[in-house]
Amino acid sequence: MLNYIIRRLVSLVPVVIGVSILSFSLMHLVPGDPARSILGEKATETQLEMLREELNLNDPLVVQYGNFMGKIATGDLGESIKSKESVASEIGGRLPATIELTLFAMTVAVVVGVLAGVIAAVKQYSWFDNLSMSGALFGVSMPIFWLGLMMIWLFSVELNWLPPSGRLSNDIELTTITNLYLVDSILTLNGEAFVDALRHLLMPGIALATIPMAIIARMTRSSMLEVMKQDYIRTANAKGLAGRLVVFQHALKNASLPVLTVIGLQFGFLLGGAVLTETIFSWPGVGRYVVDAILSRDYPVVQSTILIIAVIFVLVNLITDILYTLFDPRIKLD
Repeated sequence: MLNYIIRRLVSLVPVVIGVSILSFSLMHLVPGDPARSILGEKATETQLEMLREELNLNDPLVVQYGNFMGKIATGDLGESIKSKESVASEIGGRLPATIELTLFAMTVAVVVGVLAGVIAAVKQYSWFDNLSMSGALFGVSMPIFWLGLMMIWLFSVELNWLPPSGRLSNDIELTTITNLYLVDSILTLNGEAFVDALRHLLMPGIALATIPMAIIARMTRSSMLEVMKQDYIRTANAKGLAGRLVVFQHALKNASLPVLTVIGLQFGFLLGGAVLTETIFSWPGVGRYVVDAILSRDYPVVQSTILIIAVIFVLVNLITDILYTLFDPRIKLD
């Protein structure tokens, strides 16, 4: 397994190069001038030219790309054109918010999706099966930005149940340790902060979870139906084993590999889906940071963030492959 992990990590190199070329090319093809975004519309041509020289924007694209990759090779993500701050430090300050949102959304998606898929398979063609699969189809088809806006209108504007944006109310004090507010509130035994952080997390988390939840539910149902037709399931039922034991110990365990694959892929996709969610709910994470950087043509921020997301995506897939061996010992990673 160690050799397999090393090979997968080495394969990150061409992935990083390919993603860097693509992100670099797309950012420079997008109309707009970073100097104009920084100085504003009233800036003179002389001022713009001086800033372009200062930022090395007049260099050939090959030279700019070489400089960018040279810094990446040394672990330097560069400096934001707009804020003049280190990109690594700015991403580091926002990444915990995105991780917390993604983990919460993935937890909701997995728990609800797997349970709904299992019950729908066991009670095939029942009202629950029809209702849950119709809901799953609706969840896959529903745009996140529309759902987010509707949730804000209903739960924040009309009912005033949940806060529409942010991670924590201004009047709540919390000592941060990990910058994951739910975790920090538990570690510091701050119940008030935990409830407030959870209330802020509910709407963006559920909105982000809808699509993966629907996909996981449909995949779980499909895999369970296929496994439950096997001879060993009929044998287990014939032996008089409890229904729950047959379903969860035998059927679900053997149906878990396709579901695990979908969960791994969806976890990576959530990092990209968080862009819309964070923008709508003003969540101070990496997704919103990227949107602001795109609008201001902040090349180093966009390129570095996309690289980090690509690396995380590959690492999540690697972890998923390793988990295969835990669910099915017959699988060997060579």
